[in-house]
Amino acid sequence: MSRASSIVIVGLLAVAGIGLTWYAQHSSAPRIAAEQRLIDSRNLLDVLPSDSYDNQPLEQPLALEKPTLANSTLLAGYRATIAGQPYAVLLRSQTLGYEGSIELLIAIDLNGRLIGVKTLKQVETPGLGARIAEWPNPWLGLFSGQSLSEPNDGGWALKKDQGQFDQIAGATITSRAVINATHDALRYFDEHRQALLGSSDHE
Repeated sequence: MSRASSIVIVGLLAVAGIGLTWYAQHSSAPRIAAEQRLIDSRNLLDVLPSDSYDNQPLEQPLALEKPTLANSTLLAGYRATIAGQPYAVLLRSQTLGYEGSIELLIAIDLNGRLIGVKTLKQVETPGLGARIAEWPNPWLGLFSGQSLSEPNDGGWALKKDQGQFDQIAGATITSRAVINATHDALRYFDEHRQALLGSSDHE
Protein backbone atom coordinates (compact mmCIF):
# COMPACT_ATOMS: atom_id res chain seq x y z
CA MET A 1 0.00 0.00 0.00
CA SER A 2 1.40 3.36 -0.97
CA ARG A 3 1.99 6.12 1.51
CA ALA A 4 -0.66 8.26 -0.17
CA SER A 5 -3.23 5.48 0.22
CA SER A 6 -2.33 5.08 3.87
CA ILE A 7 -2.78 8.80 4.48
CA VAL A 8 -6.19 8.74 2.76
CA ILE A 9 -7.33 5.74 4.83
CA VAL A 10 -6.13 7.34 8.08
CA GLY A 11 -7.91 10.53 7.12
CA LEU A 12 -11.14 8.68 6.35
CA LEU A 13 -10.95 6.80 9.64
CA ALA A 14 -10.39 10.06 11.51
CA VAL A 15 -13.37 11.68 9.80
CA ALA A 16 -15.51 8.61 10.52
CA GLY A 17 -14.44 8.65 14.16
CA ILE A 18 -15.28 12.32 14.52
CA GLY A 19 -18.63 11.74 12.85
CA LEU A 20 -19.50 8.84 15.12
CA THR A 21 -18.49 10.85 18.18
CA TRP A 22 -20.60 13.80 17.06
CA TYR A 23 -23.56 11.54 16.38
CA ALA A 24 -23.27 9.81 19.74
CA GLN A 25 -23.07 13.12 21.59
CA HIS A 26 -25.97 14.71 19.77
CA SER A 27 -28.22 11.67 19.83
CA SER A 28 -27.76 11.29 23.60
CA ALA A 29 -27.94 15.02 24.35
CA PRO A 30 -31.75 15.14 24.81
CA ARG A 31 -31.66 12.16 27.17
CA ILE A 32 -28.81 13.66 29.18
CA ALA A 33 -30.58 17.03 29.32
CA ALA A 34 -33.81 15.36 30.47
CA GLU A 35 -31.95 13.46 33.19
CA GLN A 36 -30.23 16.65 34.34
CA ARG A 37 -33.57 18.47 34.49
CA LEU A 38 -34.96 15.64 36.61
CA ILE A 39 -31.99 15.86 38.99
CA ASP A 40 -32.32 19.65 39.19
CA SER A 41 -36.04 19.30 39.80
CA ARG A 42 -35.54 16.81 42.61
CA ASN A 43 -32.90 19.00 44.24
CA LEU A 44 -35.12 22.04 43.99
CA LEU A 45 -38.36 20.37 44.97
CA ASP A 46 -37.15 18.26 47.87
CA VAL A 47 -38.84 20.83 50.07
CA LEU A 48 -42.02 18.88 49.16
CA PRO A 49 -42.82 15.27 50.08
CA SER A 50 -41.99 13.18 47.00
CA ASP A 51 -45.45 11.59 46.84
CA SER A 52 -47.35 14.86 47.20
CA TYR A 53 -47.34 15.87 43.53
CA ASP A 54 -47.28 14.16 40.13
CA ASN A 55 -46.72 17.06 37.73
CA GLN A 56 -43.52 18.88 36.76
CA PRO A 57 -43.97 22.20 38.59
CA LEU A 58 -40.81 23.82 37.22
CA GLU A 59 -41.97 23.35 33.63
CA GLN A 60 -45.14 25.40 34.20
CA PRO A 61 -44.14 28.66 35.89
CA LEU A 62 -46.90 30.95 37.14
CA ALA A 63 -47.37 34.56 36.11
CA LEU A 64 -46.74 36.68 39.20
CA GLU A 65 -48.46 40.03 39.55
CA LYS A 66 -46.50 42.79 41.34
CA PRO A 67 -43.62 40.56 42.51
CA THR A 68 -41.71 43.32 44.32
CA LEU A 69 -42.65 42.97 47.98
CA ALA A 70 -41.85 44.86 51.17
CA ASN A 71 -38.63 43.00 52.03
CA SER A 72 -38.04 40.76 49.01
CA THR A 73 -38.72 40.12 45.34
CA LEU A 74 -40.43 37.07 43.91
CA LEU A 75 -38.41 35.67 41.01
CA ALA A 76 -40.78 32.85 40.05
CA GLY A 77 -43.76 30.84 41.15
CA TYR A 78 -44.82 27.24 40.54
CA ARG A 79 -47.85 25.10 41.30
CA ALA A 80 -47.48 21.50 42.45
CA THR A 81 -50.50 19.34 41.68
CA ILE A 82 -51.58 15.76 42.18
CA ALA A 83 -54.24 14.16 39.98
CA GLY A 84 -54.84 17.61 38.53
CA GLN A 85 -55.60 19.23 41.90
CA PRO A 86 -53.34 21.85 43.51
CA TYR A 87 -51.23 20.65 46.40
CA ALA A 88 -48.86 23.56 46.96
CA VAL A 89 -47.54 26.81 45.58
CA LEU A 90 -43.81 27.34 45.48
CA LEU A 91 -42.46 30.88 45.47
CA ARG A 92 -38.84 31.60 44.58
CA SER A 93 -37.87 34.63 46.62
CA GLN A 94 -34.81 36.88 46.64
CA THR A 95 -33.87 39.02 49.62
CA LEU A 96 -30.79 40.86 50.85
CA GLY A 97 -28.73 39.20 53.57
CA TYR A 98 -25.55 40.33 55.33
CA GLU A 99 -23.12 39.68 52.46
CA GLY A 100 -25.46 39.77 49.48
CA SER A 101 -28.57 38.28 47.95
CA ILE A 102 -30.24 35.15 49.30
CA GLU A 103 -32.61 33.06 47.19
CA LEU A 104 -35.22 30.93 48.89
CA LEU A 105 -37.81 28.42 47.75
CA ILE A 106 -40.91 28.77 49.91
CA ALA A 107 -43.59 26.07 49.71
CA ILE A 108 -47.10 26.92 50.90
CA ASP A 109 -50.06 24.53 51.07
CA LEU A 110 -53.67 25.21 50.06
CA ASN A 111 -54.52 26.50 53.53
CA GLY A 112 -51.71 29.03 53.55
CA ARG A 113 -49.43 27.04 55.84
CA LEU A 114 -45.73 26.66 55.18
CA ILE A 115 -44.66 23.23 54.04
CA GLY A 116 -41.02 24.20 54.03
CA VAL A 117 -38.34 26.73 53.15
CA LYS A 118 -35.09 25.94 51.37
CA THR A 119 -32.09 28.11 50.53
CA LEU A 120 -31.19 27.96 46.84
CA LYS A 121 -28.36 30.52 46.70
CA GLN A 122 -26.48 32.57 49.25
CA VAL A 123 -23.13 34.31 49.80
CA GLU A 124 -23.30 34.68 53.58
CA THR A 125 -20.38 34.38 55.99
CA PRO A 126 -19.06 30.79 56.20
CA GLY A 127 -19.80 29.20 59.56
CA LEU A 128 -22.39 31.86 60.40
CA GLY A 129 -25.10 33.01 58.00
CA ALA A 130 -24.01 30.50 55.38
CA ARG A 131 -25.48 27.77 57.56
CA ILE A 132 -28.87 28.57 56.04
CA ALA A 133 -27.65 26.66 52.96
CA GLU A 134 -27.45 23.37 54.86
CA TRP A 135 -30.13 20.85 53.92
CA PRO A 136 -32.05 19.62 55.75
CA ASN A 137 -31.91 22.72 57.87
CA PRO A 138 -33.11 22.69 61.50
CA TRP A 139 -33.48 26.47 61.67
CA LEU A 140 -35.53 26.76 58.46
CA GLY A 141 -37.53 23.79 59.72
CA LEU A 142 -38.91 26.06 62.45
CA PHE A 143 -41.12 27.71 59.81
CA SER A 144 -42.90 24.52 58.75
CA GLY A 145 -46.57 24.59 59.76
CA GLN A 146 -46.57 28.33 60.37
CA SER A 147 -48.96 30.65 58.53
CA LEU A 148 -49.79 34.31 58.07
CA SER A 149 -51.92 34.30 61.22
CA GLU A 150 -49.90 31.80 63.28
CA PRO A 151 -47.92 33.65 64.46
CA ASN A 152 -49.48 37.06 63.89
CA ASP A 153 -47.66 39.90 62.14
CA GLY A 154 -45.72 40.82 65.27
CA GLY A 155 -44.64 37.24 65.76
CA TRP A 156 -42.92 37.13 62.37
CA ALA A 157 -39.70 38.53 63.77
CA LEU A 158 -36.69 37.55 65.83
CA LYS A 159 -37.13 37.20 69.57
CA LYS A 160 -34.72 40.13 69.99
CA ASP A 161 -37.23 42.13 67.90
CA GLN A 162 -40.14 40.95 70.12
CA GLY A 163 -41.04 38.20 67.67
CA GLN A 164 -41.33 34.43 67.92
CA PHE A 165 -38.20 33.10 66.21
CA ASP A 166 -34.70 32.42 67.40
CA GLN A 167 -31.86 33.49 65.15
CA ILE A 168 -28.99 31.55 63.65
CA ALA A 169 -26.16 32.11 66.13
CA GLY A 170 -24.01 35.04 65.01
CA ALA A 171 -26.20 35.80 62.00
CA THR A 172 -28.82 38.32 63.03
CA ILE A 173 -29.09 40.09 59.67
CA THR A 174 -29.29 36.84 57.71
CA SER A 175 -31.94 35.45 60.05
CA ARG A 176 -34.00 38.63 59.95
CA ALA A 177 -33.86 38.73 56.13
CA VAL A 178 -35.09 35.14 55.78
CA ILE A 179 -37.93 35.66 58.27
CA ASN A 180 -39.07 38.82 56.49
CA ALA A 181 -38.92 37.18 53.06
CA THR A 182 -40.92 34.21 54.29
CA HIS A 183 -43.51 36.52 55.83
CA ASP A 184 -43.67 38.43 52.53
CA ALA A 185 -44.35 35.18 50.66
CA LEU A 186 -47.19 34.25 53.00
CA ARG A 187 -48.79 37.68 52.57
CA TYR A 188 -48.43 37.39 48.79
CA PHE A 189 -50.06 33.96 48.79
CA ASP A 190 -52.95 35.27 50.89
CA GLU A 191 -53.50 38.22 48.54
CA HIS A 192 -53.19 36.20 45.30
CA ARG A 193 -54.52 32.83 46.44
CA GLN A 194 -57.01 32.31 43.60
CA ALA A 195 -54.55 33.15 40.83
CA LEU A 196 -51.80 31.01 42.37
CA LEU A 197 -54.00 27.97 42.92
CA GLY A 198 -55.74 28.35 39.59
CA SER A 199 -59.30 27.90 40.87
CA SER A 200 -61.72 29.62 43.18
CA ASP A 201 -62.73 26.19 44.47
CA HIS A 202 -59.70 26.16 46.78
CA GLU A 203 -60.32 29.34 48.68
